[in-house]
Amino acid sequence: MSGPVFPATRSEALSRLTQFVPHAGSAYASGRNTDPGPDAQAAVSKLSPYVRYRLITEQEIVAAVSDQHSLQSAEKYVQEVLWRTYWKGWLEMRPSVWTHFIEERNRSRENFPNARAIASAEAGLTGIDGFDDWARELVETGYLHNHARMWFASIWIFTLRLPWALGADFFLRHLIDADSASNTLSWRWVAGLQTVGKTYLATTDNIARYTNGRFAPKGLAQEAFALTEAPVAAARPLPELTPNDAAQPALLLVTHEDMNPESLFPANASIKSALIAAEAEYLWGDAASGFVREAATGATTRMGAHFNCPVQLTERLSAITLINAAQAANVSQIVTAYAPVGPLADALALLAPALAAEGIRLVQVRRDWDELFWPHAKKGFFPFKERIPDILREGGFA
Repeated sequence: MSGPVFPATRSEALSRLTQFVPHAGSAYASGRNTDPGPDAQAAVSKLSPYVRYRLITEQEIVAAVSDQHSLQSAEKYVQEVLWRTYWKGWLEMRPSVWTHFIEERNRSRENFPNARAIASAEAGLTGIDGFDDWARELVETGYLHNHARMWFASIWIFTLRLPWALGADFFLRHLIDADSASNTLSWRWVAGLQTVGKTYLATTDNIARYTNGRFAPKGLAQEAFALTEAPVAAARPLPELTPNDAAQPALLLVTHEDMNPESLFPANASIKSALIAAEAEYLWGDAASGFVREAATGATTRMGAHFNCPVQLTERLSAITLINAAQAANVSQIVTAYAPVGPLADALALLAPALAAEGIRLVQVRRDWDELFWPHAKKGFFPFKERIPDILREGGFA
């Protein structure tokens, strides 16, 4: 199995986007659910690793698609791009769901009695046609077709009866494109937790149809009984941010959450130096860490050229690293793209007081795309979806 390869550069992302855009209309809509296998040509764009780290942005993708298609003809693809935006906004307003996932994962690790069943599922040794192949494909390539992810999660939860949080953790540890929101909430949706009582049940016929007959697993669960939990807290407003004084000299911190700051901060911003964090501590697996390291290395040239400033890499994001970098640049402000709910956001929240004690402000800046879309993720995707055309027009995105 060779599977997809993802060179971690912005130029590769733009090249893939250019190649895909002509197919973003009816070809995508009719073929998007088919997983032909890791070495076959699929209808999907395979841009997810680049969007996840924002080497290319949702805004750029939708703009490119809109240049060649009407919003109606490319509706399915635009909605697919917006799912990632929706999940992030939904979790941003309900951060306790992320905390509960971590707690549930840790409890399951400690208390689930059948460690051998978990190991067999992760190694692709269950004997279930398709499921075992996807487990190996995931580990070997760092990628799975979206439909395969749904089938896998359904079989994990309802056929194998394994803890959903350990399945979500397995994906986090191996997917190149996994983020806290999309991964966690997608697993919750399959389990019947996200939309309460609504589950996703993988069936033999569906798998056979959408794998072109490659797999037709037997013995799958015939019913999907939704998991239950305490009610989720109501959506909170998006957190207020410290205002960014663009005229104040600053150190630019580039993290894996947004590796395209040149489209967020103008070239004439008062950036005196840039620090690119290729940290693995806040990522889960080797595939994601390797992608980010490669992307960070390639970003040094882009950052230096765009901001006309010195750029350095660090593999450890710590208070002392940031303080030293800010002091070396003779600045009292660090600016960075906003980190949504997840490990990095938690880390920055802990670092901010240590920086403040040294007279250094840490300022996070949200993209206009997120500011406009995230507040509409208060409910399910359907009402969010209905607002997509209006928000795109409002923001001048399409």
